[in-house]
Amino acid sequence: MGSTATEQIRGLTEAVGTVIVGNLAQIELCTIAWLVGGHVLIEDVPGVGKTMLAKALAKATGGHFDRVQFTPDLLPGDITGANIYYPTQGAFEFRHGPVFTQILLADEINRATPKTQSALLEAMEERQVTVDGTTHPLPDPFVVLATQNPIEYQGTFALPEAQVDRFLMRVSLGYPDLGGELEILDRFGNASPLGDLHPVTDPEDYPALREAVMSIFVAAEIKEYLVRLVQRTRRHPDLAMGASVRASLGLLRASQARALMQDRSYVVPDDIKALARPVLLHRMVLKANAELRGATGAAILEEVVESEPVPVGGQRAAG
Repeated sequence: MGSTATEQIRGLTEAVGTVIVGNLAQIELCTIAWLVGGHVLIEDVPGVGKTMLAKALAKATGGHFDRVQFTPDLLPGDITGANIYYPTQGAFEFRHGPVFTQILLADEINRATPKTQSALLEAMEERQVTVDGTTHPLPDPFVVLATQNPIEYQGTFALPEAQVDRFLMRVSLGYPDLGGELEILDRFGNASPLGDLHPVTDPEDYPALREAVMSIFVAAEIKEYLVRLVQRTRRHPDLAMGASVRASLGLLRASQARALMQDRSYVVPDDIKALARPVLLHRMVLKANAELRGATGAAILEEVVESEPVPVGGQRAAG
């Protein structure tokens, strides 16, 4: 096919890869999320490049980037903005908060109180914020890359399920291997390669890229396969809560973006299988007795994916 959209997407992942070492799969996932306007929860220990990934993606896409450091004293207005009274004008004027950007880094999101975390709910779902009864639309695209430390719990507040469900994906970078860490030392020894990174796309290109994603064909049997997977997480005896309908739609869009990235005009079952873990796993909640038995969401999801028959040639066959 060799389409222009595919070439742009590949160029984008290659550009981010000049800054982020040894995490091509995670870069591709974040690129897929950006293509479909989905949000990403990056859950990992400090110092593995979570912030750098967000900055690199913003710079490579040519989009406007902003960052909010979440702390317990952060207020909702510090994110959304607020109406400020100007005595000289005798009127209130809305001052935009950092949420009015194209890529927002919500750093250590679980350090803010639930009230402040909820300030992002409307923005993440509806691409708008409402302040004092007035609705303000956000830029397009608008993507939240949120980070949290999965180990440190002191002074943190667990994200509510409603907010977790608004993240299209959850990814983890992990520590690099020996060769990767040596390469990081070489690349960052004298200066950051982020300074040499140039935009590969432009915000004006985004509507065409999104349209290219939406044009990817998804056969009826592929859609049925996807829905069967998601519905099985809701019926699993070890899960208190499975993946939502929002997850089904997100998995569909992400699968279309992956197909485009691989220069295909149609979705195949492998697209859905490859994206099931980052899209579905963080939405699954184990029952208490299952946790006590040592069950894990990852093992349950793997069981669901491996046991669900895969459509082949319009029919469902064991895969």
